[in-house]
Amino acid sequence: MKTILHKANTRGHANFGWLNSFHTFSFGQYRNAERNHFGALRVLNDDTVEKGMGFGKHPHENMEIVSIPLYGDLHHSDSTGRSEIIREHDVQIMSAGTGIAHSEMNANKDKAVKFLQIWVFPKNYNIEPRYEQKTFNPANRQNQVLTVVAPDDEKAVWINQDAWFSLANLSNGFETSYNWHSKNSGVYAFLIKGNATINGQELEERDGLGIWDTADPLQIKAGSDAELLLIEVPMELEAA
Repeated sequence: MKTILHKANTRGHANFGWLNSFHTFSFGQYRNAERNHFGALRVLNDDTVEKGMGFGKHPHENMEIVSIPLYGDLHHSDSTGRSEIIREHDVQIMSAGTGIAHSEMNANKDKAVKFLQIWVFPKNYNIEPRYEQKTFNPANRQNQVLTVVAPDDEKAVWINQDAWFSLANLSNGFETSYNWHSKNSGVYAFLIKGNATINGQELEERDGLGIWDTADPLQIKAGSDAELLLIEVPMELEAA
């Protein structure tokens, strides 16, 4: 088994006033040769956008982009004419494919919005751009691991990659495990809230832990009430 630990206070950071962003991997002006990606996981940004502000329309291509609101609401619009509100407990995915332009704005005039912006390299390139979002009842992830992004689960949002995202809300002292979907995968665990131990490694809020080269289920124990995101991705990148 191989592991890599990224403590919360070692992440890249950019504060533009309207946007306060922490980068687990190289992004924008933050460049770290040892943190360019984890397998197919390219970006994990922990963003806070001030009231009424946001990302103006900008283009992407050949990237799977997942947004997970943690607090507040986002207004999504894109070059296909789509206009949607993404709320806490929603998960959004945009397959940029051959190219799409989009904006993500704070839909609230009275409070900030906090969300995770996650990019994954695609499995198939130059597909037709697509968009999907679903709402997931938080009760369904209380003391259990709930799949919210998958290539093979109609209850989750679909992703153009052999990747699976799971969320779990764990009570203090609760123990559970995570079973791998693929022997070629690694899992990047991101602790959104609280404290937890994964395979003996203690994690605090906003710490990240990458695990690969093992077929054994991950052993997870909450050291407090905790919220956890697990991202399983291929560790080898296929040529475009």
